[in-house]
Amino acid sequence: MNAKPFLKWAGGKTQLLSAIRKSLPADLAHRSNLTYVEPFVGSGAVLFWFLQQFTNVRQAVINDINPDLTNAYTVIKHEPEKLITVLDNLQETYYNLPSEAHRKDFFLEKRAQFNQRNHNELDNTALLIFLNRTCFNGLYRVNSRNAFNVPFGRYANPRICDAATLRADSQLLQRITILNGDYTQTLEHVTENAFFYFDPPYKPISKTASFNAYSHETFNDDQQRRLADFCRKLHSDGYQWLLSNSDLKNTDENNHFFEELYAGFPVRRVRARRAINSDASRRGEISELLITNYV
Repeated sequence: MNAKPFLKWAGGKTQLLSAIRKSLPADLAHRSNLTYVEPFVGSGAVLFWFLQQFTNVRQAVINDINPDLTNAYTVIKHEPEKLITVLDNLQETYYNLPSEAHRKDFFLEKRAQFNQRNHNELDNTALLIFLNRTCFNGLYRVNSRNAFNVPFGRYANPRICDAATLRADSQLLQRITILNGDYTQTLEHVTENAFFYFDPPYKPISKTASFNAYSHETFNDDQQRRLADFCRKLHSDGYQWLLSNSDLKNTDENNHFFEELYAGFPVRRVRARRAINSDASRRGEISELLITNYV
């Protein structure tokens, strides 16, 4: 099985998997009936990797505030073959269009349909994946009215229908509880033997570096503080967790926001490649934070 993210996703954690592995508790693979919890699942890079690496995971609980995303997980879990059929038809139509201009018109038509939000979950998911594969840089971004507004991307033959990945993901999703809403609700679905991984919208490292528009809800400093409070509650309840976030010292060495917010917990810096920048020359390595409540 080769389950992996079915979407391109800004801030996806594929590049950090090695560092995340090194930051996990040493005995994690030997715990019986482990529950894995990811309250900000995003594209699921860590989720799919974790479930294939740790065969002792009995169940998993995932959540995201983005309903388009959690609907997609639900459709892939329950209706993978129907989704593959719809995507295959979209891909064939797209490939057979006579010019880039026709492809752009088709893209804009599908984007407008998606933003109507009046489709069933299957069709909405097919449109989401189509747009993700054909838009600029594979971004998911919405405005304050929750309208997807990423422009057309110029790709020769993007893989719109990845049937093998969808089938592998569906197989893993059979033992996963999928939630859509506030991340704190994940606590209602876990056993005492649970491990949490948090990948919240990152705090911007500069005024021009903000990119956390995965939903029309904002994740500001107050939300970062609320999350830290939740992590402290989990710690007091006996759960272990790992959290990733931006390293504000990339641009201001005197910014101690996260060190103060998570005072008393280990904070580790790891290298990551900047994936989102309109200027390719500025997509170099920066550091990110991995914070744990264990040594």
